[in-house]
Amino acid sequence: MKEPFDRWIERQYRHAATAMLRSISPLDVVKTRPGFGQTVQPVKGAIVASIVLGAYDPDPDYFFHWYRDSAVVIDALRLLLEDGSVGPEALEHLGDFVRFSLSLQQLDGRTVAASPSRRDKVAADFLRYLRDDDDLAQVHGDKIAAETRVNPDGTLDISKWARPQHDGPPLRALAMQRWAGRVSPHVAADVAALIRSDLGFTMRHWREPSYDIWEEEQGPHYYTQRVSAAALIEGAAWLEAGGKRAEAQACRAEAETIMHALDGFWLADEGYFRSRVLSTGRSTKDLDIAVILSAIHAGGTGLHSVHDPRMQSTLAQLENLFDAAYPINRDRAPGTGPAMGRYAGDVYYSGGAYYFSTLGAAEFCFRAAAGAGDAHHWIERGDGFLHTVRAYTPADGALSEQFDQRDGGQTSARELAWSYAAFISCVAARRLVIGRQG
Repeated sequence: MKEPFDRWIERQYRHAATAMLRSISPLDVVKTRPGFGQTVQPVKGAIVASIVLGAYDPDPDYFFHWYRDSAVVIDALRLLLEDGSVGPEALEHLGDFVRFSLSLQQLDGRTVAASPSRRDKVAADFLRYLRDDDDLAQVHGDKIAAETRVNPDGTLDISKWARPQHDGPPLRALAMQRWAGRVSPHVAADVAALIRSDLGFTMRHWREPSYDIWEEEQGPHYYTQRVSAAALIEGAAWLEAGGKRAEAQACRAEAETIMHALDGFWLADEGYFRSRVLSTGRSTKDLDIAVILSAIHAGGTGLHSVHDPRMQSTLAQLENLFDAAYPINRDRAPGTGPAMGRYAGDVYYSGGAYYFSTLGAAEFCFRAAAGAGDAHHWIERGDGFLHTVRAYTPADGALSEQFDQRDGGQTSARELAWSYAAFISCVAARRLVIGRQG
């Protein structure tokens, strides 16, 4: 007999919590990168995107502390603390995360670039993947927060990668502001220091082009600007509560400017917010799940939230896109939602469905149900996406990054912390709205 749906959700939630925690301060996992001559021993507070020690063999090497991913994970940890799934150790993890994040501000790529022996340990066939000295020498001050990712031992990533990326600091500021009222006094000062640093970075750099959430194209991106606006809006309230009225007003004014700029991403004829504005013109990636993820990561109500009809139309267009594109969505069972990917023509690994994309669509629906006159419709729609996630989740509950668009098999990074965090935040949103309905 098939396990009841609600029972499966709760069992998978517990597994997601346990699995996600393994990516936080994984001190007993050591990563070697022979080609770069590296041995990486994580320190407390680091959060790795995946604990699987891949080297593109075929598992990708995700043993890095991504600013974006770690912010999503630390926010999901807060939800686990709030519902009692995790005890006081969550606060210890938070303190470690904050101290680790602050310690990164002391990094200086000029020191690395100036090291006469830095290339000696790198294999000859890996030199083409090594960052050049000029690139590294620029990494100090604000450039550290735009680094995309660092090694979980607190050292700079020396490989060529997509930089700069500006979504990490505002996401981290949002997460920290949501934690702020729950921390002990001896951690509160560090949390405040990190919030102020990330808000300052966001104020100074949101206008500058950076790489998108997928680290593929440089330019202005809806996701980055939306979470930047949210961080500044919430930051203004946080600053005002601390008596910093002038700073609060500056954040508020900048956030209003960003929100106005976001209206320029709307394509009325197509019925969706495009995800990017490129100098080369329109892109096949314009219709992108990143826009939906921005709504759930940013939160809020009103324009550019899950309650905005334009955002809801964007979700509908994405559903139509993936429903038609993916073989696994053909002849799907009644009441199930389509497996959701990133954008049309994606070629990364299977170019298929992502757990955090499908879970993000579900969470969007549960959040939209709150205060909606047709709440039951939104809940059923969200459950439809969750039914699809269930269909492609193995019995052991493991969640990779993708599930193949043709056969549903797991692919790309295994044990992805973001996938587990997405399940946790999705179920938290579902519980909240169903509790209100009940």
